Amino acid sequence: TVLIPTWVDGDLVAVEKLEAHQRGLCHKAVSVFVMAGDDLLIQRRALCKYHTPGLWANTCCTHPNWGEDPETCAHRRLSEELGITGLNLSHRDRVEYRADVGGGLVEHEVVDIFIARLSACIPLDPNPEEVMETRWISLNRLNLALATHPARYTPWLRIYMQEHAAQIFA
Repeated sequence: TVLIPTWVDGDLVAVEKLEAHQRGLCHKAVSVFVMAGDDLLIQRRALCKYHTPGLWANTCCTHPNWGEDPETCAHRRLSEELGITGLNLSHRDRVEYRADVGGGLVEHEVVDIFIARLSACIPLDPNPEEVMETRWISLNRLNLALATHPARYTPWLRIYMQEHAAQIFA
């Protein structure tokens, strides 16, 4: 059972992750964007994920453990999902969004967003239980793909790129 920091009746409490998504409860999250030059590392979510399987998302995203610092969480998840360690992360923003992710589930998140800027692409070791594919893509090409095939991308990536790109990539 995975418990995540969730607001219930104004109090921050630990709630089981699936229950938080079933009830659409507001909860803490972390999203990371890794850039190599003008290219963003995106990942396609594994087919075994309980929501949005097979859809493309930002480099990585997750929910912090109870009491876990957002930056610590971001580093942990980069390692767990993609085998990436040692990046210098910069906190870009904290945003809130709500999105239907299918199957009666809702992501209602307050997200700490981090970015890492690299001089070149780095080796990856994706965890197949989390990630089925990765790609480096320019922001221009990503925006075109989001406009032409939005259903291939997670709702949160579409929200980040449409509403928060200036803060994330400034």
